[in-house]
Amino acid sequence: MASMIFSDCSSSATARLLPLRCHKLHRSCSVLSFCRRVSLPLTSTRPLLPSLSSLQAHVSSTFVSVSVTAKMATESSAIVIDGKSVAKQIREEIAVEIARMREATGIVPGLAVILVGDRKDSATYVRNKKKACDGVGINSFEVNLPGDTTEQEVLNSITKFNEDPSVHGILVQLPLPKHMNEEKILNAVGIEKDVDGFHPLNIGRLAMRGREPLFVPCTPKGCIELLHRYGIQIKGKKAVVIGRSNIVGMPAALLLQREDATVTIVHSRTNNPEDIIRDADIIISAVGQANMVRGSWIKPGAVIIDVGINPVEDPESPRGYRLVGDVCYEEVVKVASAVTPVPGGVGPMTIAMLLSNTLSSAKRMHNFN
Repeated sequence: MASMIFSDCSSSATARLLPLRCHKLHRSCSVLSFCRRVSLPLTSTRPLLPSLSSLQAHVSSTFVSVSVTAKMATESSAIVIDGKSVAKQIREEIAVEIARMREATGIVPGLAVILVGDRKDSATYVRNKKKACDGVGINSFEVNLPGDTTEQEVLNSITKFNEDPSVHGILVQLPLPKHMNEEKILNAVGIEKDVDGFHPLNIGRLAMRGREPLFVPCTPKGCIELLHRYGIQIKGKKAVVIGRSNIVGMPAALLLQREDATVTIVHSRTNNPEDIIRDADIIISAVGQANMVRGSWIKPGAVIIDVGINPVEDPESPRGYRLVGDVCYEEVVKVASAVTPVPGGVGPMTIAMLLSNTLSSAKRMHNFN
């Protein structure tokens, strides 16, 4: 895989990866937006993929002339899994729960973020997390440390938040400066406040049958939540995870296994990856290679969750680049049954899951159901 040439599937030119500086989300077209236009209810207890007959009945009753089949035929053969809309719905649910908890107990969940250095992308991510916290009613705490700060100073900040009862979640923004031991710093976060889900005990519990982690890493959790919210069956399906990172690939494979999928991991040393991927019913790609997964690699009807966010050169864009996923969207959308766009797919779900984990932590600490 590492030796392959990944081209921009909208042209014949080879895509050149550029530094990622910003991540602007757009509203993708999907069944979600269609349901909103015809006033179909969207709740967490109902799949977001209603049957064709129920959609047609509702369309007829509300005098909407376009059918779902016609919409899909004119735009693509795949349902677009709208992570932005799902994340918005989840944030609304979280806000309701936080208000209920505050009214009953007077307690407000709190999330602390530690930022080391002056990386613009990290500062943007932290700012977005703070905005998301404010939007749902979570108290946010922030420590900004210079890039040349000592490892001990970071550890001191973690200890302070570990001992603060008003803080229910601690997040250390990655990457850290090179002179710091990332593993040591992440392990210093108390497991009961590890809302990123990276503590070895949380990962260990995730891997073991009959054990429950206190927290699940946010991006993989968001991937599975998208499948659930769209009513996509996981049990008994063949699933392939592309990439084996500690942050996404490995925990995503563990989560799929917990859902009773038969899971294969494809990585940089895998022989004939396209043959393995072509056999999958569900694909989660988190490898960081622009347009790597081609339409010819996909089994008709497969479901694609694209975690990749890769900038590729685009002279027509005001920024000189645009964001694409690991999957060649223009090709796979003609073959798959459902696919996440980039941007607007998995990205918004990551922060939504962080808020969810923070709320769960506060509930657990204060025995609130």
